[in-house]
Amino acid sequence: MSSNLPEFSSESPSGEDAPPRLDQSFSEPGPTQREWLISAILFCATFVTASFAGLSHLMGLAAFGRVLIALLFKPSLILYGLSFSFPLMSILLAHELGHFIACRYYGMRSTPPFFIPLPIPPVGTLGAFIKIKSAFQHKRALFDIGIAGPLAGFAFTIPTLWIGIRLSKLIPKAAYGYHGYMFGEPLLFRLIAKLALGYSPNKHDMLVNPIAIAGLFGLLVTCLNLLPIWQLDGGHISYAVLGRSLQKKLSIVLPIALILQSFLTWPLVGPTHIVFGLLLLIIGWRLRFYHPPTLQDEEKLGPGRLLLGLLALLILILSFTSVPIAVM
Repeated sequence: MSSNLPEFSSESPSGEDAPPRLDQSFSEPGPTQREWLISAILFCATFVTASFAGLSHLMGLAAFGRVLIALLFKPSLILYGLSFSFPLMSILLAHELGHFIACRYYGMRSTPPFFIPLPIPPVGTLGAFIKIKSAFQHKRALFDIGIAGPLAGFAFTIPTLWIGIRLSKLIPKAAYGYHGYMFGEPLLFRLIAKLALGYSPNKHDMLVNPIAIAGLFGLLVTCLNLLPIWQLDGGHISYAVLGRSLQKKLSIVLPIALILQSFLTWPLVGPTHIVFGLLLLIIGWRLRFYHPPTLQDEEKLGPGRLLLGLLALLILILSFTSVPIAVM
């Protein structure tokens, strides 16, 4: 996820044409040592909390207290959580580095990736972000920086899912129902599961390997970030493709739709989309759903980037599930 400070003027530099994509005369300094230090500390803390979440997947998500007690007596047990935390952190890091490298390509100032640790299952983190501290010179930069993160993270998610699903186990579908945590199955997950294991949701239940769970959360991160809302990655992409007015309307309508669709799957109502949709509405409302303009907002994108925009939309559709996680 990337965020841009809403503090830059929309006026173009007087008498100047659009600057080239990469020109050292426009290059701003990189992150400070302090920012790198904070980034490293947060990364390490999040790796620990994600490993704890991974251990909880092995011992049972409902056994939160039992996992804590086991760790107190034998801290080395957390190493068993690496099968979840390592692929998850790789996906998140690839996503944020995609944004960061694109920012540096355009000579823009940004922080390094900042991870958000959360010491409770099922994920152990609230994700990561970079903070962009420069104005976008033109829509090409806005589009490229917005899409670089999801594409990089998605490239890591696909092999993670394939490996994790191959290590998972199929069992006959339970006639008596299931009690516990259930993960939603995006279209892409089902396609890979069909190819890798011959999975059929009408015939099988899947006991998912922690690596596959990391891949599922990778799809969730990709999906949520690609929503064409406000200052999400999809918001940057839709602003560059559709313009300010339509992007703002989508930023209002889609969070409401995200919340409402969660109740269409009753009784499988999970909190993910409800909480995320409410946060987008509350924060967006406070900031009037404002997206900072580029310095040259009249620029149009070429056909190559429009095709990439369609690819981002396809990835969003393939990664979406109405209930990412639910308790039965």
